[in-house]
Amino acid sequence: MHVEGQAVSIRCNVSDYQGPRDQDFEWSMIQSGDKSLNLISTFDDGFIDPTVKDRVNSGDISYKKLGDNSVELRFKKVRATDSGVYRCSTPSTDSVISGNYHADVELKVIGDSLKVSPAIPKSAVSEGESVELRCNTTRGFTEHTFLSVSWSIKKESGLLEEILTFGPDNKIKVGNNYIQRYTDGGLRLDLRGGGFYGLVLKRAKPSDQGEYVCSAQEWVRQGEGGRNWRKIQEKSEDMGKVVVTPTDLQFKVTLTSSLNPQATSEPTELLCQVVDLLHLQDGRLAVTWSYSTNTPGDVSQKKITIAFLNEQGALIPGDEYRPRLDSGDIAVTRKESNVFVLRMLQTRDADMGSYSCAVSAWMPTRQAGWEKAKEVQSTPVSVQWTPQIPVVKVVAHRVREASTGGSTFEMTCQVTGQNLRNPGYTVLIHFAETLGGKPRKVLSLSQDSVLQSEEWGEPSRVDSVVLEKTGQFEYRFRLYGVQVTDRGFYYCDVTAWTRDQKQEWTKAVSAESNKIEIAFVHTGPVFNISIHSEAHNVLPGDTVQMKCIISTLDVSPNTGDVSFDVRWFQGSGWAVDNGGVPLISMDRWGVVKKSSNDSSLERTDRHTFVLSLHKTQDRDAGEYHCSATPWLLSPATGAWSKEKDLTSSSTFLSVQMQLWESLKMPVGYGVFAAVIAGVLSVLLGLVVAHCCFSRNPMHTPRPRNKLMDLEMD
Repeated sequence: MHVEGQAVSIRCNVSDYQGPRDQDFEWSMIQSGDKSLNLISTFDDGFIDPTVKDRVNSGDISYKKLGDNSVELRFKKVRATDSGVYRCSTPSTDSVISGNYHADVELKVIGDSLKVSPAIPKSAVSEGESVELRCNTTRGFTEHTFLSVSWSIKKESGLLEEILTFGPDNKIKVGNNYIQRYTDGGLRLDLRGGGFYGLVLKRAKPSDQGEYVCSAQEWVRQGEGGRNWRKIQEKSEDMGKVVVTPTDLQFKVTLTSSLNPQATSEPTELLCQVVDLLHLQDGRLAVTWSYSTNTPGDVSQKKITIAFLNEQGALIPGDEYRPRLDSGDIAVTRKESNVFVLRMLQTRDADMGSYSCAVSAWMPTRQAGWEKAKEVQSTPVSVQWTPQIPVVKVVAHRVREASTGGSTFEMTCQVTGQNLRNPGYTVLIHFAETLGGKPRKVLSLSQDSVLQSEEWGEPSRVDSVVLEKTGQFEYRFRLYGVQVTDRGFYYCDVTAWTRDQKQEWTKAVSAESNKIEIAFVHTGPVFNISIHSEAHNVLPGDTVQMKCIISTLDVSPNTGDVSFDVRWFQGSGWAVDNGGVPLISMDRWGVVKKSSNDSSLERTDRHTFVLSLHKTQDRDAGEYHCSATPWLLSPATGAWSKEKDLTSSSTFLSVQMQLWESLKMPVGYGVFAAVIAGVLSVLLGLVVAHCCFSRNPMHTPRPRNKLMDLEMD
């Protein structure tokens, strides 16, 4: 199949013939009714039909010998009327006629109806805009023909560079230099139908500038099964020149403070705004927030990255600010497409300094990634305020004075706080026997009103101390049944707490109150304690007794009005082994507790407590002393009051070891071991002799007569 007006040639050759090497040929056209129209001959000029003689004479129809046995019929400009079956004949030069002496081929000629009308709606564009290339095609319908459309560009080099081809099999073929751009979506086909073919070049670049060409091709299938394509016609039209004006990405960045803190723990909000944004196109914006401890204008300031909000909206915290960003204390967000926000919920004193934001523009790449095109730094903004140091003051007042033992002591602590935001207070009551002495914790009340006993180590008096909140900033401490041992100085230790963004308590500041003294005059008896031992040197296994004697001076209380807690200690070994635990003790109710099974304690009279050590051993040697705590019953209140502890002097106990006593056990064990070893040796010898050297009872001596018989033989 060919198109009208094209040059067409039909080849013919002959083989396996006899006679001269040079063969002659005749061309004719088979018409209806098996008639033929003679066209041209290689040997007979009169062979030409008159109707085609003018075309032959003008050279429109001609032939060319390609060899002795090959010829080609040529049409300079084929016409639609030339469609038909053409026959190539050769006169036989064989002695015997055999085989074929002519061959037929069909020629189809279609009209030249293909037309191309290109258009570029906007030939001058700015960098980053899209370029639309329109190619309209029209043609007459011809069966078994197919159409393809191509776009090409001619740049300054003058070479035509293929961009994209669509068809003829509805497939797309992209030029080598445009494959990645097509993959990235930078080339888009616009197939509206009706012969309209459009190609859109997105995000135009300066390199897209040049002369564009639109081409349309007509194709037919040929070969076995129509696998191969053959182009029968092509029309190309210049679309015109496209001018791409380079445009630089432009924008400015401003940083303002929408919330400026005036004190610690107040919120801070900074707005980073992009203005005068030009030529971003399909790009995206990202922001980096930075902090510096120095004031703006200091050239030597070192910036610390707070966070980076990238072009895809992912937040990447800085190493130093990661915990605060994770906890929500600091938030980095995007309010609008061109506005970024940094917000600190509770600004700290350490947050005072200079802040800045850097906005970067990112453009898509051919590898489906992003590359930074431009970055603009904002002017730093200072976040400063005059720090207000939190202050707590505590004043203690005596409410009820303890004038005698057994009475009630009561005091209040008034708390005043400044520069604290919604504070909570913990109150801890301290006690010291003397001014400047080592304090001891008595009772505490947390900021959540949880009462806890601290170092008030008397189980029987747990209920005698009370600490309660009686006002918004007032706390009251009460001590029932004051005793002599309670005399000293009491004061409040107050700690102020504030809540963070997680509503968890954070310590702010602490303060101590003035001291209130319990100093009533003790009018009770005076006690003395002494120790007496019956023996200081004993033998192992003996029993020894030591007495702890408590005497009363000045006033002798009636029986039943005084009681004692008595404790015995061993100074050298047991005190260390038991970590200061008494060897044996008896409380004022007569209950005995001991840490050794070979000791006992009994009260022989009102003021005498006897320690007995049974079956003494060397470990019982050492220093011994006793300690006693008197308890007095108040006639006025009927309550027991505790007196100061009494400690006796020490006595030494020695456990002597005699020579025979010291050797008796080792010698006895040695003799016993020797006897056992001798008996075992004798028994072992008898067993070995019996088993190894005795005769076998089954053995029978060999008779000598057999030997005699042999000698006779």
